[in-house]
Amino acid sequence: MQRGVSYLIYRLSQVSGRVYLIIAVLIFAAANSVTRKLTDLGALHLIEGRNPFSFCNILFVGNICAFFTLWVVYRQQLSKSNFRQLSYKNWFGLMGVSIFAGVLAPSLIFLALERTAVNNVILIGRIETFIILALSVFVLKDRVNFWGVAGSIVSFIGVILTIFLQSPSGNEVNMGGFQIGAGELMTAAAALASAVANIISRVTLAQVSLGFFNLVKTILSTIIFFVIVLKLFGPHHFVDVFYPALWQWMFIYGAVIVVGGQLCWFAGLKRTTGSEVALASSFYPLAGVIAAYLILGEAPTMAQYVGGIVILIGIILSVLGERYRQPEAKNLPISSAQQEIDKETEMGFRGI
Repeated sequence: MQRGVSYLIYRLSQVSGRVYLIIAVLIFAAANSVTRKLTDLGALHLIEGRNPFSFCNILFVGNICAFFTLWVVYRQQLSKSNFRQLSYKNWFGLMGVSIFAGVLAPSLIFLALERTAVNNVILIGRIETFIILALSVFVLKDRVNFWGVAGSIVSFIGVILTIFLQSPSGNEVNMGGFQIGAGELMTAAAALASAVANIISRVTLAQVSLGFFNLVKTILSTIIFFVIVLKLFGPHHFVDVFYPALWQWMFIYGAVIVVGGQLCWFAGLKRTTGSEVALASSFYPLAGVIAAYLILGEAPTMAQYVGGIVILIGIILSVLGERYRQPEAKNLPISSAQQEIDKETEMGFRGI
């Protein structure tokens, strides 16, 4: 048995990093559609008029299931020595990332999925790249190249086109004289929250190991989310949280989409260069749109076609920017935990 496990680990170590990246992108791209499918499934099995697969239940139970799956993989990193090494700055970073990336961003995405098409969430979520670039320049004083800036600006224009070319849905919010869909607005807010988490991780989590970060972030975000929901809605809001089918589906969801996607992503990061990661990430919107069609039967609208094409052009420019970076930075594998955290937050919604 042990010999068989050792052989399996050896064979997996021989798999190309590009293969791991592609698998991760496909898993992450399906996250939005799978989440919507789960809520639709719950709507067919109401409990006294309540959907047991509400976004609160999915996020809370999904985080618990993801934590136990992560614990199996990274449990050795939950040591007293790792906790003792955390500074106040590290704890601030962990709390900040847990709130913005672990609670606020997924909550907004789940609410957006209830109010707009999955393709809108996928495409509008690409505004995160532009926000990260802007925050990196103005907050961290990072240096950026022409292609990277051009790509982010073009992608931002694509997002704007996707929003304003939409046909009225009756769910719009008036902002400065413009009618913007509530779901689209929530998606943009989620992208902002995720971008803020990205910046916090860069500043405060450079020395925190990846497995430890994921475990602590997951448990912190679960506790914070639980407390917030209790304060806002009361204990009755989780009345269906012990529905057996919910836990069955969320263990699969947490193991495959959240943990499986992360493990493939991190395995790919360790075996590839920055330009290869950027190229793999560029397929995320297209893979997401295809997943929405295959899982939900949701075909893109004209606004999504136009915005998506412009976003794709922006992504191509960004990939060129990554390839034309300084040679010494371009060819180095991404291996540090902070870089892995940084790259992960740029992928978009990843399930929880």
